[in-house]
Amino acid sequence: MAKGVKYKKMDKSYFESRELKRHAGVWSLWALGVGAVISGHFSGWNLGLASGGWGGMFVATVLVAIMYIGLTQSVAEMSPALPHTGGAYSFARSAMGPWGGFFTGLVENLEFILTPAVIVFFLSNYMAGIFGTSPEILPFWWFGFYAVFTGLNIIGVEMSFRFTVALTLLALACLVVYWVSSISSVDFTRYALDIKAGANAEAEHLEGGGGALFPFGWAGALKAMPFAVWLFLAIEQLPLAAEESVDPKKDMPKGLTYGMITLIISAFLMLWLNAATPLGSYALSQSGEPLLDGFKVLFGDDIAKLLALVASIGLIASFHTIIFAFGRQIYSLSRAGYFPVFFSVTHSKRKTPYSALILGSAIGFAVLMITRFLAGNESGVFIGGALLNIAVFSAMLSYILQCGSFILLRKGKPDMDRPYVSPFGNTGAWVTICLAALIIYYQLQDKSYRTAVFIAMGYLAIGLVYFALRGRHRLILSPEEEFALEHETKMNAKKENLGKSDIL
Repeated sequence: MAKGVKYKKMDKSYFESRELKRHAGVWSLWALGVGAVISGHFSGWNLGLASGGWGGMFVATVLVAIMYIGLTQSVAEMSPALPHTGGAYSFARSAMGPWGGFFTGLVENLEFILTPAVIVFFLSNYMAGIFGTSPEILPFWWFGFYAVFTGLNIIGVEMSFRFTVALTLLALACLVVYWVSSISSVDFTRYALDIKAGANAEAEHLEGGGGALFPFGWAGALKAMPFAVWLFLAIEQLPLAAEESVDPKKDMPKGLTYGMITLIISAFLMLWLNAATPLGSYALSQSGEPLLDGFKVLFGDDIAKLLALVASIGLIASFHTIIFAFGRQIYSLSRAGYFPVFFSVTHSKRKTPYSALILGSAIGFAVLMITRFLAGNESGVFIGGALLNIAVFSAMLSYILQCGSFILLRKGKPDMDRPYVSPFGNTGAWVTICLAALIIYYQLQDKSYRTAVFIAMGYLAIGLVYFALRGRHRLILSPEEEFALEHETKMNAKKENLGKSDIL
């Protein structure tokens, strides 16, 4: 039994009231992963052009893609070996014990709660522009989107995955239309290279283009890395669907791999075609809606509202799929007793974690409302800056913990059944850890980022205090906990046998 914690063994009825339903195959998992990320291809990544220019953003995207390849392949090995809904928490629990499991779960919880809040903020601004509603109506848009998509996730896993597949395909179709339409307008030197470094080392427009590929040097490429994260952020949520996958041991690695291939292709096409067309890198670096602005350049402003509706599809896809993720993430931590157990109860007929979904949505909505109340007219700046950066910081920290778990599991549990083995091994995990740490370092160099990091650290500290005083005494022998304890018992027995043989 793990030291410093207390477990309670629950009867059959406890787990019967917390059952999930299997439905997802390879392509449902692919859609879940790609759909969670796709909004980052519609907006967010482009701000990195102001930090690194086109060449710097290209290098940043390459480095971040390498980081995510290492991460997803490490996760692809751990998930079939530990096919539980807990995902990152499950990996860390088996590798680092209850404290490591809880901390990793808490970090990922912060990421998955705040990311949809940021997405729905931008999505509601799109809707306000389309329908001409005033800023005072924005909270009603927030509430409406949370209510609709939380409801869709509660209705049933079949409905949720079908909607995910449809939204993901529709979002990708929007991108394909843009790529095909923009190819004839490409002039790389004139448009992509229209950024120069000003006197204060800030991005300035270079009329006529033809500027340097790296206007801010290699340092600019490193500073652009946090923005390149948005081209891949949240694909790591896939293991949270393990208990709703028909065959997670076979399908999870395929879903993660196919998802990364799709995202890498889309990321580099967006970087090339969005910047090398008449909009240009400089205008793109200042844009809040880069894909929408790109469409306007190609098709004119006359159909701006229709184009805005099209551009919002990517945001809707990511919003829907990450709501799915935080529902399962809260559910798994609650089922094991780390969070109050009520939040792991599933619907008696639909077998969806309705209480976890409602809780996650309520917290996200509350964060937006509190921010609006405290920041007033500056709430948009705070949500678009601090909350977004908290999500990136917590994601990087969770990647370090997950890849650390991968390395520890390979070392401490070499005999564990691994249906899939990462081709990059410990090297891939270490590369991911180093790159994630580098991104955190560059976040801390910016004062606006520092505020976000300190807020995140405060939340995590409060969570650890709760676990120390209360949570660790109320743990439950869930599938994740039983698996970890079983392997700990085997390892202890093995050590004892080795000790006896040494004496003999």
